[in-house]
Amino acid sequence: MRCFALLKKAPLAGAFFVSVVWGLPAQALCPAPGKLSTARVERVIDGDTLHLTDGRSVRLIGLNTPERARRGQPAEPFAEAARERLRQLVAANGGWVGLLSGRQARDRHGRLLAHAYDAHGHSWEMQLLAEGLGYQVVVAPNVALAECLRQAERRARAASKGLWRQPAWQRPEQLQRGGFALVHARVSGVARNDRGLWIELDGPLVLRIEPRLLRLFDLAALQHLSGRRVETRGWVVDRARQEGVDKGQARWMLPLTHPFMLDVLP
Repeated sequence: MRCFALLKKAPLAGAFFVSVVWGLPAQALCPAPGKLSTARVERVIDGDTLHLTDGRSVRLIGLNTPERARRGQPAEPFAEAARERLRQLVAANGGWVGLLSGRQARDRHGRLLAHAYDAHGHSWEMQLLAEGLGYQVVVAPNVALAECLRQAERRARAASKGLWRQPAWQRPEQLQRGGFALVHARVSGVARNDRGLWIELDGPLVLRIEPRLLRLFDLAALQHLSGRRVETRGWVVDRARQEGVDKGQARWMLPLTHPFMLDVLP
């Protein structure tokens, strides 16, 4: 798979890279682009969420791991493996974590958004992605390590590690509920209005880029997507529940938060 040139300006992934660790090339190490604070971990909630002894919850930036069993839904493949791996990383660091808050410091649930590191400056998000235990996600403005984490996921995918051992994507018609999804589909049209830019796909799914995020994208490239097959990822919203849909409109909407959330397939 190759990436279409949808990114207007590539994010910085850090000024320097250190020696090879965990058997990965130096460019995949994702060094911290700023000073870390330290905190003690009380427990690991899942593969991308920590609870600290000071009461804060931390959602790791740039990583989404499979969902654990909840609300009558079974655990997704590799959900427990991702949680256990993060537990191991915490234990190996003596129960401590180095944190670098994102430019957006908290999510809508009040959790701290941060990159997590051990005492040697090794990225825990990178490690989980490199082992195929999660998907990269990029939500502006927290994009400092986007390129580095992208390379870690690509290496795991090329090696068929973890959740990449089998096709992890769906078609739009296979969507059954909201939440994170990786989708393959053909673009049927591109339109723009005062609510942003809309990328219509074959099937019951439409992609939306909010007006405030359009500056991140190559708009000319987006206009030429019609007829191309794409891979997109993000959190799918059921429009029928939230706002209602007119006849002929797609039931599902996936907000695009960064160009790395959309690739053109060969």
